[in-house]
Amino acid sequence: MCSYCRTLFLLAGGCLVLLLSACASSLSETPAQLTYPPLDFTFPEVETRTLENGVQLYLKQDDELPLVQVTALLGSGTIGVSRDLTGFGGVFSETLRTGGTAAYSPDRLEERLDALAANLSAGAGALTCQLNLSVRAEDLQEGLAILVELLRRPSFDPDSLELARLKSLENVRRQNDLPRSVAQRLLRASLYPDHPLGDSPTQESLSRITQDQLVDFHQQHFAPNNLMLAISGDFENDALLDMLQELLGEWTPHETAVQPLPPVQASTAGAIQVVDKELSQTTILLGDLGLTKDNPDMYAVRVMNYILGGGGFNSRLMQEIRSNRGLAYSVYSYFQIGRKLPGTFVASTETQNASVGEVLALMRQIIQDLREQPVSEAELRLAKDSLINSFVFGFDDSHAVTTQKMRLDLFDYPADYLQRYRDHIAAVTVADVLRVAQKYLQPKRQQIILVGTAEEFSAELVDFGLPVRQVTVEPTP
Repeated sequence: MCSYCRTLFLLAGGCLVLLLSACASSLSETPAQLTYPPLDFTFPEVETRTLENGVQLYLKQDDELPLVQVTALLGSGTIGVSRDLTGFGGVFSETLRTGGTAAYSPDRLEERLDALAANLSAGAGALTCQLNLSVRAEDLQEGLAILVELLRRPSFDPDSLELARLKSLENVRRQNDLPRSVAQRLLRASLYPDHPLGDSPTQESLSRITQDQLVDFHQQHFAPNNLMLAISGDFENDALLDMLQELLGEWTPHETAVQPLPPVQASTAGAIQVVDKELSQTTILLGDLGLTKDNPDMYAVRVMNYILGGGGFNSRLMQEIRSNRGLAYSVYSYFQIGRKLPGTFVASTETQNASVGEVLALMRQIIQDLREQPVSEAELRLAKDSLINSFVFGFDDSHAVTTQKMRLDLFDYPADYLQRYRDHIAAVTVADVLRVAQKYLQPKRQQIILVGTAEEFSAELVDFGLPVRQVTVEPTP
């Protein structure tokens, strides 16, 4: 090697040594010693307006893409529909979407949506009805015109109604194909006995639905003073407001039908229901009634559930049943927060038939441990930090932000609900977690559903001290 090259080599080596020394000094701290500036998060602003006829608007401009998303939300659902018509919501929303309007035949409606490359969907739940539209910014006016036609003047075409009915009937025909679907249906019926929330469609209930009933429901509940619109995307406010005024301004408000809320009665006694299906694994659902949004324990319950089964690999259920014992691939729990009626608490997993007794005993023991022993400060801190830090990811989508604001207003959440959410979570204590675990985790009244090869685990069920009932579901024809 020449002297010149040797000199360059030595210089490069010296620089490398200095660089490695600098990196080593910067990495001398352990991860626990690293410090970060406090999270600076500002809640996205959503502009609100109200038209003279009562339509409430939630607007958020976002020109990142040349698209506009619209969600139309009606403050009425199907909970007041006769229980003899269970399945009405699915048939209503499907026929609303495909059945044409006064200005568009069903075929013409599909042609225009295809030409616009627009996505349009409809849905009806227990408490709300909803339409969703996604359209290019340049086609916003025609897209809004079609949406407003569906809101104001749907035709509920008889042929479209029959197709919607057949679609729902096919779902009923295949409802026993998937073990999880069977388990969920039985659990819902057990938690909401003799209640619309516990009902499932049948061939008989679907066959009773008529075009007149669809029209009557629309007339009773679709009104401008019962309508909210969330609109986000690439638009100019003034131009959008002019469009909406032109399309909706002449829609006359009227009084909508009152929807009674049948009370929900929590079960006082637990039970085990077994569906015998020849399967390699058994689906396990364990459930109880949960909370409503106005329950001040909601925040402590969220933290408690994270520790129980909502925190993925950080949760006790996952750590013990999967990580430590390898008895299941996934195990989790959640508390559904009901808007006006109590939601559900569910813990669930799937395991080999021969392991059902062991896994079910572990689930119930972990729940009992939460009721009897305070959680550790480390568990509490991890749960709260995870919930607080993940909160900001709910605001990374403009339309999700806009619709969230709209729904919070519809269901009368406090005006500062989002602003104070993290503070409420941060205020939860070890004592709070123990208190809500004792109050809302009640093994003696929990409903347990098992769908699997019963002969491999049925003998062990007597050990749980709960009545056991064999349930027969009809095979798919």
